[in-house]
Amino acid sequence: MDVIERVRSGVLGHFGTDRAGVDSASVTFLGLEPIEILRLVSGDHVHYLTLGGSRHPMGDPGDLLADPVKGPRAELTLTLHAGLGAAAGLARTLGVLAASPAVEGVVLQTDALLDLSEPIWRDAPFTAVLLGASDIPEIELPEPAEPVRYLTVTPVTATEAAWVRLRGADALREAWAEAGIDVRDPNRGVAQL
Repeated sequence: MDVIERVRSGVLGHFGTDRAGVDSASVTFLGLEPIEILRLVSGDHVHYLTLGGSRHPMGDPGDLLADPVKGPRAELTLTLHAGLGAAAGLARTLGVLAASPAVEGVVLQTDALLDLSEPIWRDAPFTAVLLGASDIPEIELPEPAEPVRYLTVTPVTATEAAWVRLRGADALREAWAEAGIDVRDPNRGVAQL
């Protein structure tokens, strides 16, 4: 079983579904293998999950030779309330984010702030994302490869991104909690920072 099939099996098992209950889209970038975006509905939420970013380990872009086996591997998940909007352009954006380690040498990790400089989906006020820990368990790969981790993607506005740069990711999460902001609502307001 290859890496992507292991990841697919692991993540679908986490949600207790199979391929039949999942929509998918594919995003392709010149010179890279396709990134697949899975979309599945679970209760009141819709989950978008990448498949393909973990094919190869992430490494330091300054290294002359990348290790083809060792190194962290990550995929992304974005969860929104079902039926509240979002969609047009979201699969492409998640594909861009998942491909960023291969394209730009970015290492995807908890608390990373990734600025897209354009709306995450059509007409969205969010132009950046904050990565966080996910409740999806790590997906083990054969030794010596490291397991694949899913990271949550939280859309943020330019103001919120500036707050993260100034005060850190935890400070923004605290501001959301104090203001009662549900970051899974695509029509949410912005915390008063």
